[in-house]
Amino acid sequence: MRYVVTIFKGVLCSLAVLMSFSPVCDAQVLNDIQSSFNNYQQNALQEKVFVHTDKEAYLTGEIIWFKIYVVDGTLNKPLNLSKIAYVDILDNNQVPILQAKIALHNGKGSGSLYIPVSSGNGNYKFRSYTGWMKNFSADYYFEKKITIVNPAKSPGIIAKQTKAYDIQFFPEGGDLVSGIASKVAFKAVGKDGKGVDVTGAIIDQKNDTIVRFKSWRFGMGHFSLTPNANDNYKAIVRSDNDNPVIKELPPVNKQGYVMQLAGSGPGQLDITVSSNAVSSDGQVYLFVHTRHVIKLAKSAIMANSTAHFLLDKSALGDGISHLTIFNGDRQPVCERLYFKRPARRLVINASADQPLYGNRKKVNVSISAKDQAGQLLNADLSVSVYRLDEYQTAPEGDIAGYFWLSSDLKGYIESPDYYLNNTTAEADEAADNLMLTQGWSRFQWSDVLKNRPASFSFLPEHDGHIVSGRIVKADSNTAAKDIVTYLGVPGKRVQLFTAKSDSMGHLLFNTKDLYGPGEIVVQTNTLRDSTFRIDILTPFSEQYSKNPLPEFNLTAGMQSALEAQNLAMQVLNIYAGNKIKQFYDAGIDSSAFYGKPDKIYKLDDYTRFTTMEEVLREYVREIFLLHPQKKYHINVISEKGFLEGDPLVMLDGIPIFDMNKVLAIDPLKVRKLEVIHERYFWGAADAEGILSYTTYKGDLAGVELDPHAVVVDYEGMQLQRIFYSPVYEKPDEIASRLPDFRNLLFWAPTINTGAQGKNQVTFYTSDQEGKYIGVIQGITASGESGSKYFTFEVKK
Repeated sequence: MRYVVTIFKGVLCSLAVLMSFSPVCDAQVLNDIQSSFNNYQQNALQEKVFVHTDKEAYLTGEIIWFKIYVVDGTLNKPLNLSKIAYVDILDNNQVPILQAKIALHNGKGSGSLYIPVSSGNGNYKFRSYTGWMKNFSADYYFEKKITIVNPAKSPGIIAKQTKAYDIQFFPEGGDLVSGIASKVAFKAVGKDGKGVDVTGAIIDQKNDTIVRFKSWRFGMGHFSLTPNANDNYKAIVRSDNDNPVIKELPPVNKQGYVMQLAGSGPGQLDITVSSNAVSSDGQVYLFVHTRHVIKLAKSAIMANSTAHFLLDKSALGDGISHLTIFNGDRQPVCERLYFKRPARRLVINASADQPLYGNRKKVNVSISAKDQAGQLLNADLSVSVYRLDEYQTAPEGDIAGYFWLSSDLKGYIESPDYYLNNTTAEADEAADNLMLTQGWSRFQWSDVLKNRPASFSFLPEHDGHIVSGRIVKADSNTAAKDIVTYLGVPGKRVQLFTAKSDSMGHLLFNTKDLYGPGEIVVQTNTLRDSTFRIDILTPFSEQYSKNPLPEFNLTAGMQSALEAQNLAMQVLNIYAGNKIKQFYDAGIDSSAFYGKPDKIYKLDDYTRFTTMEEVLREYVREIFLLHPQKKYHINVISEKGFLEGDPLVMLDGIPIFDMNKVLAIDPLKVRKLEVIHERYFWGAADAEGILSYTTYKGDLAGVELDPHAVVVDYEGMQLQRIFYSPVYEKPDEIASRLPDFRNLLFWAPTINTGAQGKNQVTFYTSDQEGKYIGVIQGITASGESGSKYFTFEVKK
């Protein structure tokens, strides 16, 4: 299904066009590019998701705890657009073993996942996204690797770390062009997804060595090459004196454009554009945007096939900027990225009140949040404290590195915090190598320049979870248009949602406060529309990134750690099994969708008749019951007289359209009847009044549903699990003989530092000795993000 959605972002702005000269035609080209870009971006709001998990390595039978942060992709500020985030745990074949829908409030939400004991050993992808993000590439969903070990399944032969790796080459700007010197970046990556140190040489088709190169950091580096169109180039690459890897370089274009970026004094960048194209002595244009906000637009004359642009770094936004070169025909011919360290950072300070604790002792952790100038900030934080060992290590990456760097790049980025936290020349060169190895941007310029509103298949879930379906004609399997459909949730709480199918038969049920597992019943008014088939569609994304999972490797040194963690998991499930299965009340409004009814009949307050006909005739004054030709009909009596047609009758929230079936309900199983005696409009449907029956058990009282109704097991938004954290204050609690082998001591998804910028968290150690790490991630309302680690030890 396709919907045209326009979301205007007031923060998107265009700076004045800066031009080396001002012919009308060149100004028009720049204006056209800016206008097309603005139109596209105003229609394509970007969301980003980051997830803080309690740790990154688990056993089956354990619980994964997590906090989700959603921000505006332009400003990196918390965004209150989507109210639902989706979570998948995918195996190596992109098959989900766990999925969940998480409620979001002001761009944040939290949840938990119990790992089934049937899960296999391996590395898995933990990914998260919103419904709106499904309109864009899965390469920009949040993804991280987690490891799961099943103690009941043999991991097989412990794998040796293989030295196999892949290397790719990236000409600066996009292409190698004959006769023009180019900077060529490279990236060597091992099977674990991390960089591999390499050395190598470039040879031509005569096997002559043209240039030698060596990786700089994280398997990346660059070299200069002036290629010839009549030559083919190969790289011979080695790592640790292993057998060489031979890889072809990208093909050489006979004609084209090349861009080179270099520093030009303090605070400036010099961009050189070279070309051997026939029309290369015309105009070229530089267009710069930082996370979709236009920062600069310039034109320059190609003189002797070369043009120069000087730009101030201060004109660029924090994070990653895209620098694109256009030729005179408005065609993008070169592009590269540039990284500017963010000036706005959240500085979190945290420490335990002691470096060493005994078993079952109280730990106090003081936390403060400031900006880089020392101003105290109100930050929303998530905190995890767990035991470190050979299997359970410190986390990779953090929230600031993700939002400012990884989220705007494709694939796995090794140690993003290195680029943010180091300001040395070595770090600058490493960051530039990273930018050079990224290729073109996250969108196609051909789409931008079409000047057509972007169309999307998925709406943002800004009011609640959207249940999607499709209705077709049963005999021809063709789409059924304009059919009103009802989705009900059986139970004591009346939940009914309606939708009308579009021309493609698509249905969208906008639900509210749909929590927990259960069944949904979807049907049409079968007295009128009984020849249709309804399918409910999965809300989870069915597109996947191409990022491979690293090889699953266990080492002999992990065995004792895994045995200890396995024992801890079993002890927790045995002695505290009930306590880890407790959930918070969702705190939702339990009233029906129609609000306060006009009349409530509690059947226990009246004579208990044995037939529903007697109930309706004897004391329900708001209706008039007819029985012509053995077919019951009900007319609701409003203040203005009789309403036309039968009312909407529900039993435990499920519509019943056959009045004969309504009259067959056993009144002795019904607790109450609520009546709306006016015509009622609800979504796509309207009703000639409402009669809503609620049974004692909320189980439909044995009434059989219409055979055309679709009954589906469907889980709504996840209920929040209560984290189990025992308290050892009293002597009998400390002396308890119940074992406490917890290795995850503390998890809190929502810790606020408040206006004073400070808070304190308290928890207790367990019977497990060792070194513990505390991991804090967080963000402010204005978008400053940061993290902090602290450690302490536990000994008897």
